[in-house]
Amino acid sequence: MPTFVANAAASGLRLDVWLASRLGLSRSQIQKLAKEGLVEVNGKLAKTNHLLLPDDRVVVSERAASTAEVVPPELPIVYEDADILVVDKPAGLAVHLGNGMDAEPTVADFARPRTEDTDAERPGIVHRLDRETSGLLVIAKTLAAKDYLQRIWKEHGVQKTYLLLAVGRVEPEAAVINLLIGRDPGRPLRRAVVPGGKPAVTRYRTLAVYPDYTLIEAKPESGRTHQLRVHFAAVGHPVAGDIVYGPLTRPLGLKRQFLHAAKLELTLPSGRHLTLESPLPPELEAALSKLAPEGAGSDPEGAGSGSEGAGSIL
Repeated sequence: MPTFVANAAASGLRLDVWLASRLGLSRSQIQKLAKEGLVEVNGKLAKTNHLLLPDDRVVVSERAASTAEVVPPELPIVYEDADILVVDKPAGLAVHLGNGMDAEPTVADFARPRTEDTDAERPGIVHRLDRETSGLLVIAKTLAAKDYLQRIWKEHGVQKTYLLLAVGRVEPEAAVINLLIGRDPGRPLRRAVVPGGKPAVTRYRTLAVYPDYTLIEAKPESGRTHQLRVHFAAVGHPVAGDIVYGPLTRPLGLKRQFLHAAKLELTLPSGRHLTLESPLPPELEAALSKLAPEGAGSDPEGAGSGSEGAGSIL
């Protein structure tokens, strides 16, 4: 059973906010666990609005597997052919079950009747987006397509472009972040920049600068878990609304992290080149509307299109 002890920095924070950051879960997930009597503070069942005191001992019990029938979610399909389909995943939906959570609708439930892949946990799933990340997600409809997609992903044959709002003024305006990522030794559900981690490379460019925030276009060249969130947090500019790797309070009315998989480019099994784009969801547009831009990045249409002139963060 996961056990945590609140330190002085946690004093006065709500239990659900603090525990979500420790476990890498959403506040709603923590609230659900508490309602089921699976969270204790100092040996007593806890309420999620409990304000922590230093040395509070928090215990989260193992969740019993649920046998409830799961209703597959309805997802917008933005592309489909005989081999693959691409959906526009909303924030708040997990790609597949994990972290000991019981049955709830996932992208895997949507994919299961649409693919011949019989993988019980990840039918047709070849990559993933974090629960709070929205945007384009590819599903293989056939086993041959899954093998093909796994191969080109491994060979970096798929280009993914994300939009994120970073806290603070990110400099330089275009650069490469090349920092090793591995499991956080102190918090195994999180990732961190650590010696001996796996290679992780992120290219980015600035799209707009706001007071206290920077709108970024980021292209991960590797696919490490939480890569963009970890990389930008490591250079001092966490993703706005990310309570796991950034501040425990969400700004701008956000109820999720400001991270969106906006563009996808790949060559299909048929040999056709496919480019798809997804607009920012309304809740992210609403957050941006609260900010007045100070200016834009240099040549926003062309900056970062190559490595020339880009800085490097090592």
